[in-house]
Amino acid sequence: MDQVVQQLMSYARAIWHRRWYVDIVAWLISIAGWIAVYLIPDRYEASARVYVDTQTLLKPLLSGLTVDPGVEQQIKLMTRALVSRPTLEKVARMTDLDIHAKTPEDTEKMLDDLAEKISIADTGRENLYTLSYQDKNPELAKKVVQAMLTIFVESSLGKTRQDIASSQKFIEEQLQQYQQKLVDAENALKEFKQKHVGVMPGQGGDYYAKLEQAGGLLKQAELDLSEATNRRDQLKRQLEDEEPELAAAATVLPTSSEFDGRIQALEKDLDRLRLQYTDLHPDIQATKRLIAKLEEQKKQEIAARKKEDPTGAKIQNPVYQQLTIAIAEADATVASLQARVNEFRARFNALRNASNMIPQVEQEYTQLMRDYDVYKANYTELLAKRESAAMSGEVESKTDTVDFRVIDPPRVPLEPAWPNRPLLISLVPVGGLVAGFALAFLVSQIRRTVPDRKALRELTGLPLLGAVTKIETEETRRIRRKRLMAFLATIGSLFGAYGVLITLHLVLARAA
Repeated sequence: MDQVVQQLMSYARAIWHRRWYVDIVAWLISIAGWIAVYLIPDRYEASARVYVDTQTLLKPLLSGLTVDPGVEQQIKLMTRALVSRPTLEKVARMTDLDIHAKTPEDTEKMLDDLAEKISIADTGRENLYTLSYQDKNPELAKKVVQAMLTIFVESSLGKTRQDIASSQKFIEEQLQQYQQKLVDAENALKEFKQKHVGVMPGQGGDYYAKLEQAGGLLKQAELDLSEATNRRDQLKRQLEDEEPELAAAATVLPTSSEFDGRIQALEKDLDRLRLQYTDLHPDIQATKRLIAKLEEQKKQEIAARKKEDPTGAKIQNPVYQQLTIAIAEADATVASLQARVNEFRARFNALRNASNMIPQVEQEYTQLMRDYDVYKANYTELLAKRESAAMSGEVESKTDTVDFRVIDPPRVPLEPAWPNRPLLISLVPVGGLVAGFALAFLVSQIRRTVPDRKALRELTGLPLLGAVTKIETEETRRIRRKRLMAFLATIGSLFGAYGVLITLHLVLARAA
């Protein structure tokens, strides 16, 4: 720490020995700086404050019915877009600044100068903005701020309406596309239903339960057919053991009344079956064939009796005839059961084929319905959005959703905003002194001197044998005091000149 202090002290002594550099540089810089400060042209700042009220009465009333245009975000974007090139060109045309730009270079310079001087600041309160511009011509500055204020209001409102119009156009285009997609999906769904009628999901109940039921009916019909076939075959074997004719004494010939009783019974069965089925039903067809066969046998019996010998030597075997009738009935029953088995088998095969198709039909139907539901939901939502956008357009065109209130109209103060001459006049001598101290320090480091014996020993590394003392006389002390007084006088006169300039500026400013 002592070494640092000693080093600083040595620097201070070195600068003190070259103090006239400080004095000269401070005066030169101060004179040049003060002249430059007074040569700086005055710039007047025009400003205006505008408040954007987005909390209108219609906003809560139309909540959910109209589209929120995002006015706050648009206004923030507009505050940044005010310094864009198209906006600056528009401001230049409105204030006639473009008249003085003769060449493209002049135009670029003029636009750059506008962008540099224009300021849009948020005051820290909600939607309260300050527009300002500086220029040496106060009237021009006021015109520029007025133009900026006009563009700010018009662009904000116009942008909202333009966005709503473009949104309505986009929604209409999307509606047409989705309407066509919805029509195509409906047609595809209609064709699919027509193609797979009866096997659509939810139609005809559970196909697998029906298939199981049909399989059970088929097995029962096949079992009944097998039993009827076995009975018929048994009757045929019994018929083979009987003789068609017997001696007259062996049996009594059957009368025609036996055939009539059977025929009447079969006709009653036929009437009962007709109440349940049509004439094409296998049971009805079998009954008709059996009745016809009995009628034929009755006729044959009557004819045979007419040809018989009166003595009655030979007569037909009644057992044979009964077996024949039973075989005929068994044949009819077998034919009826065979038709029933064929019908149940066809029904079972159809249900089995349909059951195999059902998973694929359900998958295709699900895909069609998924696309249809998506298109329908999007179409319905777009319809609601279109109505909302239309209402938003009506609200935007017929009402004021945003209220622009000019808190402070464009105005220009009498005093210039730039330069701040008292501040600059104060900074000039300070800067001159700093520059003088820096020059003195630089010279001391370039042309170094040894301030004392310790520094000499450290610098050379040799032992110090002795020192020569300078004896000051009264004359030398008097000369040194004069030089010190001259230095202090010049420094004092510098601050005196500063005081005179500040006083003069304040007096002139009050007089103005």
